[in-house]
Amino acid sequence: MNEVVGRDDLLLLTLDTLRYDVARELTAAGRLPHLTAQLPGGVWEERHAPGNFTYASHQAIFAGFLPTPAAPGRHPRLFAGRFGGSETTASHTFVFDAPDLVTALADRGYHTVCVGGVGFFNKQGALGRVLPGLFQESHWEPEFSVTSPTSFEAQIARVEQVVAELPAERRLFLFLNVSALHQPNWFHLPGATRDAGDSLASHAAALEYVDRQVGRLFDAMRSRRRCFAIVCSDHGTTYGDDGYTGHRLGHPAVWTVPYRHFFLEPPA
Repeated sequence: MNEVVGRDDLLLLTLDTLRYDVARELTAAGRLPHLTAQLPGGVWEERHAPGNFTYASHQAIFAGFLPTPAAPGRHPRLFAGRFGGSETTASHTFVFDAPDLVTALADRGYHTVCVGGVGFFNKQGALGRVLPGLFQESHWEPEFSVTSPTSFEAQIARVEQVVAELPAERRLFLFLNVSALHQPNWFHLPGATRDAGDSLASHAAALEYVDRQVGRLFDAMRSRRRCFAIVCSDHGTTYGDDGYTGHRLGHPAVWTVPYRHFFLEPPA
C-alpha cells in the first residue's frame, strides 16, 4: 500500500448490510456477473466485520480496521494508524499518524469524497454529520437513502459528476456507502409487497440490482488512472435467523461479511 497510496486513485465501496452467504450464493449461481468479473478468482473472501452496525463498523474501517479474514492467526492490515505494539502492522502496511485514514489521505494530497447512503451519512443531525465530516467533500440526498428504489443509480450519477469536475492531476479517494441492501429492500423483489416486508430473497434481489449498476461506478473510477478498489460489507443482518431480526447483535449472519480488493485498470 505504500506504493499504491500517492500513485493510484482509491475506492472504498461498502455494501451496507450485505450478508456473506447471500453474496457467495449469488456469485456461485452466476447472478452477479459484473461484480464477479472484478473479484480475484471470481469469489468473495469470507471475513469478520469490525462492528455489528454501520456507525461502529465505519468508525473502525476509517481507522484502518477493515474486515478481518475469517481464519485464526494475525492478519497484516493494508492501513494502520501508528500505534505502539500493533501486531498487524507489516512492511506493506500504509502507516499514518493522523487520527483516521481519510485525514491521512488528504494529508497526502488526495481529494476525499463521501457519497452517503444510510442514515449515519445523511447530515441531518449531529450524529449524521460525524462520518461525512471526515471528508473534504460529502454528498447525501433523499434519493441516496434506504427508501429509494433507485438509490444506487442516483449515487453513481453523483460520483460521475465528482469525477468529471476533479482536476486530472488530483488524486481521488472516493467512499460510497450503498444503501440499497439495507431494509427496506422488499421493493427490489418483483411481486413483493410492503406488507410482506423484507426477506433473504429481497436482500438477494437488492444485491442483483446493485450488480446491474456497479459497472458504471467502476468505469467512472478507472477513467482517470488506475484505481485500487476495496469492496466489502460493513456488517450483515438477520431475517428471522434463530429468532433474530436485524443487526446490532452478535449473530454469525451479522459478523460474517464478504470482502475483496483489486485494481481497476484504466481503458487502453
